[in-house]
Amino acid sequence: MLDLKPPNREASIFDLFATHEIGHELKAMSQWLDEHCDLLGLVARDLVRVCVKATGRQGLPAEAVLRCALLKQYRQLSYQELAFHLEDSASFRAFARLPWSWSPQKSVLQKTISAIRPETWEQINRALLSGARQAKLEDGAVVRLDSTVTSALMHEPSDSSLLWDAVRVMVRLLKQADVLTGGARSPWHDHCRAAKRRARKIQFTRGRPNRFQLYRELIAITRATLAYLQQATERLVAAGSPLIELWQAQVCHYRPLIERIITQSERRVLAGELVPASDKLASLFEPHADIIVKGSRDTEYGHKLNLTTGRSGMILDLVIEAGNPRDSDRLLPMLERHIGIWGQAPRQAAADGGFASRDNLATALTLGVRDMAFHKKAGLRIEDMVRSNWVYRKLRNFRAGIEADISCLKRAYGLARCTWRGLDHFKSYVWSSVVAYNLVVFTRLKPT
Repeated sequence: MLDLKPPNREASIFDLFATHEIGHELKAMSQWLDEHCDLLGLVARDLVRVCVKATGRQGLPAEAVLRCALLKQYRQLSYQELAFHLEDSASFRAFARLPWSWSPQKSVLQKTISAIRPETWEQINRALLSGARQAKLEDGAVVRLDSTVTSALMHEPSDSSLLWDAVRVMVRLLKQADVLTGGARSPWHDHCRAAKRRARKIQFTRGRPNRFQLYRELIAITRATLAYLQQATERLVAAGSPLIELWQAQVCHYRPLIERIITQSERRVLAGELVPASDKLASLFEPHADIIVKGSRDTEYGHKLNLTTGRSGMILDLVIEAGNPRDSDRLLPMLERHIGIWGQAPRQAAADGGFASRDNLATALTLGVRDMAFHKKAGLRIEDMVRSNWVYRKLRNFRAGIEADISCLKRAYGLARCTWRGLDHFKSYVWSSVVAYNLVVFTRLKPT
C-alpha cells in the first residue's frame, strides 16, 4: 500500500548528517527538497496503481521514494547497495526520511523508484532551474550545446549472436508452453546446443565464404524453432488462463522481433546487401536501442542525447533523440525549447562544429541570439557569427566546458550506460541522473 499522507516537516532528533563533505551536501539537498514539497504530488501520482487497495502493510512514502532515487544516482549505487546503506548509514536514513526501524528491500526500491516517469523527472528539473534563476545562479542568457550517447543495457550485437538469442528465447517459451499444458509436450526439438555451436564457430571463423554455410544452418535452425513456437501458439489459442494470456503476450512481443532478425541476417549475410542502420535491430531485449556512429569513432548502441548547459554548469535542457539525427538538424529545435523554458532566446550561444550551417546561423540570429559561435567555422566568417574575434574566442573556450559537464555525468552519475531495461525506464534513468547532478551543482553554488 502506498502512503500518500503529507510529509512530517517537524525536525527529528534522528536526522543526523555526518560532518563529512558528503553529509553537508546531503543536508543541503534535503533542505531544498523540503522547500519544494509540492513535487511529491507528481511522484505520488506515478506511484499510485489502479489495483492498489487500502489494506495491507503500509508502503514507502512518496517522499522517501524520491529521496532514495536521488541517493541511488548521486552515489551510483545498485539497488542492493542502496538497501544496505539505507540500513547502515545514519546520513542516508536522515536524507531518505525513512520511518524509524524501516529498512526497505532492494525489490521494493526497484519497484518504486523505477515507477517515476521521465516527465516527472523533467518537471523536477524545471523546478530546480527555477530555483537557480531566483537565486541568480543561472539566467539562461549564455548557453552551450553538444550531443553525446548513453549506451543501453545490451551486448555488442552481431547477426550470429542475435540469432542465438532468438533461439534460446523461443526454446524457453516452448518449455513454458509444455508446463502450461500440464506436461502434454508438443513435437518440438531443442536446438539450443546446435545454435550455440554454430554461433561460436561463426565468431571464430575468418572470411565471409567460410561463415556463409554456418549462417545458412543457423538461420534454418531459427526458422525451425519459430515454426515450433507457432504450433504451440495455435495449440494454446483457445485456452483462457491468465498465465497462458501472459505467455501469449510474450510470444506476440518476441515473434516480430525474431522475424526481423532473420530477415536482416538473410539480407546482410546471404544476399550481401548493405542494410541501413535504421532498418537494423540491435538487440532482442532492448529493441528501442539505436545504432549511433559519431564521426569516425566507435559504434555505440543506445540513444543520442542533445544537451544544453549554462554558465552555472547545470543541465538546462536535454532531449533523448530517436535514431541518429544530424547535429545540424537539432540546433534550432534545442534553441526553440530553450526559449519555451526561459521565455526568451539566449543572448549568446556556443555549439560544436557539427551544429554549424549557414541556415542555422541565420535562423538563430532571427530568433534573438546576438552571438552564435560554432567551434568549427564550417565556412562561416567570424564577423557573421559574433561581434568580434575576442567574443568568438571567449565563446569557443566557454563551449569546451560542456565536455567537462558530460564527462562528470558519465563518470559520476552513470550516464555512460543505462542499467534499466525498456525505453521508458531508459528515459527515466537519464533524467534521474540529470536531476541528481543538477541538485548537487545547485547546492554547491548556492551560498549558505
